[in-house]
Amino acid sequence: MGKKLIFIIGGARSGKSRFALDYANRHFSKKIYLATCEVLDEEMVQRVENHKKMRGPEWLTIEEPINILERINQFWEKGDVILIDCLTLWLSNLLMRGESDKNIIEEIGSLIKAIKNNQTSFIIVSNEVGMGIVPSDPLNRRFRDLQGMANQKFGEASDIVIFMFAGIPMILKGEL
Repeated sequence: MGKKLIFIIGGARSGKSRFALDYANRHFSKKIYLATCEVLDEEMVQRVENHKKMRGPEWLTIEEPINILERINQFWEKGDVILIDCLTLWLSNLLMRGESDKNIIEEIGSLIKAIKNNQTSFIIVSNEVGMGIVPSDPLNRRFRDLQGMANQKFGEASDIVIFMFAGIPMILKGEL
């Protein structure tokens, strides 16, 4: 299999991560899981542990909530695929750290450029947040708008785009 950028998007608990892991396990041997979650409470500790068990020991796990570009540059040679789970938490982490929209948009562009110029395949998991009601407060509207823009940029840059709905993958772009 040649180098690919695969973008998997869907609602919360739609099967995105499971599908991404299954796909990577079937098609790649040296796998890296880049987790963007900040573990801030006991429920998240349990989720992280469950995800680690689901992946198994054949995955190299890297936890990085902010500087994922640094981690990609540090670890890409160790794997033939890097699964980033997820773009949404990374964007939220940047936003909560007080990053400006301009800086966040630049970070997204830099990440896409680095991925496209890299020799390994990438699977990016992201949430679709624009199909619900308009958020009632400015911060959540800003987040929704930035996430929608990031999803569009990744969708455009990707070789394959998959929308997950109720655990069912719908291929929107490319072929598996």
